[in-house]
Amino acid sequence: MAKIKVAFQGERGAFSEVASKKFIGKNAMPVACSSFASLFDMVEKGKTKYGVIPIENSLIGSIHKNYDLLLERNLKVIGETYLRINHCLIAAKKVPVSKIQRVFSHPAALDQCRDFFDAHPTVAPISYYDTAGAVKMLSESGLYNAGAIASPYAAEIYKMHIIRKSIEDEKSNFTRFLLLAKKEVVVKGKTKTSIVFSMKNEPGVLYKALSVFALRDIDLSKIESRPLRKKAWEYHFYVDIEGSVKEERVKKALDHLGEITHFIKILGSYKMSSEKV
Repeated sequence: MAKIKVAFQGERGAFSEVASKKFIGKNAMPVACSSFASLFDMVEKGKTKYGVIPIENSLIGSIHKNYDLLLERNLKVIGETYLRINHCLIAAKKVPVSKIQRVFSHPAALDQCRDFFDAHPTVAPISYYDTAGAVKMLSESGLYNAGAIASPYAAEIYKMHIIRKSIEDEKSNFTRFLLLAKKEVVVKGKTKTSIVFSMKNEPGVLYKALSVFALRDIDLSKIESRPLRKKAWEYHFYVDIEGSVKEERVKKALDHLGEITHFIKILGSYKMSSEKV
């Protein structure tokens, strides 16, 4: 079968690449992008069929840049999945931790492995632009007294050795990823819809906006606010609701919301992940 190109941000071996394979399967052809903006460009210009972005992590919260891009660009959310974040200590060869003096990784990954560094005070954490990029750098540099923190898949990609598995502080560390495309897809089964809206800063207006869903027994699974760049103290609200825009109750709720707000954008209706995290 033909390979399907999927854009992701980061180097080969990144957690986003792992998520892309989870979405598409064996036919996925991951395409690495240097930034989230360039990922959106790749999909919008048809250079890849899909894009995969992280949208929130169970420990550090939302990835705000991607919320902003979902608002600014014209891609549709067509799927979601959750990925367990398993941080591994990786090195060029099998050496004891006592031989490692520095460990490179993205600042978020370093912060999620504080217990490891507390237990090994002679190991210095060094910030790097990307988890998988740190592994790639070690593989190319030949450093033998240094390590990296990244996914097990990164070790496989760059033919490196896993010195220690699961060194993250919290085992309940998950990232939610979204699958993006230029067009909507037909959805069957339990569905989620993501929208963004804004309104005037008036007393009770947010309550009124959210009540359009409560009145119709529509569950909200997520609400996130982001400031409007050109209007101080006004906000965009990102909301995930259970249901599809094809459902009559959701249609009526969104029509009602449109009467209260001065801007609304439907980011996509997609199959709700059945994974339990």
